[in-house]
Amino acid sequence: MDLNNKRVLVVGLGKSGVASALFMKTHGARVTVSDSKAEDLLKEEIPTLLDQGIAVETGGHGERTFRDQDLIVVSPGVPVDAPPLAQAMAFGEPIIGEIELAAQFLPRTIVAITGSNGKTTTTTLAGEIIAAGGRQTLVGGNIGTPAISLVERAKPDSVIVLEVSSFQLETIQTFRPKVAVVLNVTPDHLDRHHTFAVYVDAKARIFENQQPDDFCVLNADDSTCVELAQRTRSKVCWFSRKKQVQQGAHVRQGKLLFRDGSGEREIMLVSEIPLKGEHNVENVLAAVCVGVLMGCEPDKIRRAVQNFKAVEHRLEFVATVRGVDYYNDSKATNVDATIKALESFPANIHIILGGKDKGSDYTLLNDLLRTRVKRVYTIGAAAEKIESQIKSAAEVVHAETLENAIQRASVDARPGDIVLLAPACASFDQFKSYEHRGRVFKEVVASLK
Repeated sequence: MDLNNKRVLVVGLGKSGVASALFMKTHGARVTVSDSKAEDLLKEEIPTLLDQGIAVETGGHGERTFRDQDLIVVSPGVPVDAPPLAQAMAFGEPIIGEIELAAQFLPRTIVAITGSNGKTTTTTLAGEIIAAGGRQTLVGGNIGTPAISLVERAKPDSVIVLEVSSFQLETIQTFRPKVAVVLNVTPDHLDRHHTFAVYVDAKARIFENQQPDDFCVLNADDSTCVELAQRTRSKVCWFSRKKQVQQGAHVRQGKLLFRDGSGEREIMLVSEIPLKGEHNVENVLAAVCVGVLMGCEPDKIRRAVQNFKAVEHRLEFVATVRGVDYYNDSKATNVDATIKALESFPANIHIILGGKDKGSDYTLLNDLLRTRVKRVYTIGAAAEKIESQIKSAAEVVHAETLENAIQRASVDARPGDIVLLAPACASFDQFKSYEHRGRVFKEVVASLK
C-alpha cells in the first residue's frame, strides 16, 4: 500500500486510531482525524497529533471531512453503519480498519485469535509458547497494542500474534492469517451487531481469505464453532475439553494430548495448568494447537504453560482482606464470561454486576446465582435491567457505583467468602475501559487493608 501524498481520514481516536494516524503520517500521507467526542475528552491525544501536522476534528463528523478521501481508516469503536461512513461508502470511498491497514505491512505469518471469551488469555499464552519455541514473536491487536504499532518492530520471519474482535473483523478486505482461531461464539455486542447471526458472520470473517495451506483452530465443544467449520477452506484443527478429536488437542484421563496424522503426543498434565477455571483449560488447549501448528516441541509448550501467569483483569486474584478473597474479572464484559467466572468458585460468592448493557439476557445467570452466590451488588446503567431479571435468584443490593459495591461487600462478606467483580457488561458508562474499571477495583480493595 502506497500512502505517500494520499488524503487519508482516520475516524475515531482510540488507541488504534491514534496509532494509525501517526503511522500513515510517517509514510507520507496527508492525515485528518475525526472523532465525535468533545475536545476536552481527547486532551491526551490531540497534542501529539497536532505536533505531527495531523488535522483534528472533534465534537462530531463534518460531511465535507469525509469527501474526496483516498482512504478512510475506521477505529473498531465506530460502527461501520454510522451515517457519515455509509455516505462515504455510497460515494465509493475505500473504508478499512486498522487491522486491515496493518496487514498490508506486517509479515505473512500471522496468528489471529477471536472468540466471545478467552481471547486475551489465549493470545498472550500463544505468543509465549511460540516465543519459547524459538521464533521472534510480537503480540498485539485488540489485546492493547495496536497491530499497526508492531510493523516497525517486525522482521520478515517474525510471527505476529493478534487478538481480533468482531468489530475489527467487520472492516477487513485482504487480511489472511496463517492460523485463525475461534475459541467460542456466544451472544455478545448485540447492541451493535443487532442479531446473533450478524455477530457470527463477523467472527467468521477471520478465515474469509484463508487458503487450503492455512489452518483454523476451532472449539469442538461449541456448536457455533462446529458449524463454522463448513465455512472455511483451510485445514481444521480441533480442540476439546470433553471428547477426543482426530486432529487437534483434547483431554483424556487428566492429560492434555495432541493428535494428528503422525500419532498422539502427550503435552502435559491438566493439573499443571496454573490458571483457575475449566474455561482456561479450553484456552490452553487452543494455545497448544497454535504452538504445535507453528512447530513448537511439546516440552517447550509445557514449560511455557507452566510458567504462564494470569492476565491482568481476567479472574485475577487481588488480595485477601480479613479472610475474604477478592478477584478482579473486569474483562467479563458479557454474560457467558460471567458464567465462566462463577463456575470457577463452588460457593459463597459476592458478585458485582453492571455497567453498560450490550443487549444481554441476564436470566442466564440465575441458576448459578441460586447455587453459588450469597449476594449480588449492581452498578451502572444496566443495574435496573439486571435487577429485574435476577431478582428471583439472589439477594440484590443496588450499589450504583463500584466503590459502593466493594465497601458494602466488604461489610457483608465473612472469612472464606469471595468478592468477585465479573460485571457481564461493558465499562463505558462509568469508566474509560474495562482496564480502568479493573484498576479502580484493585485500588479500592487495597484501601480496605
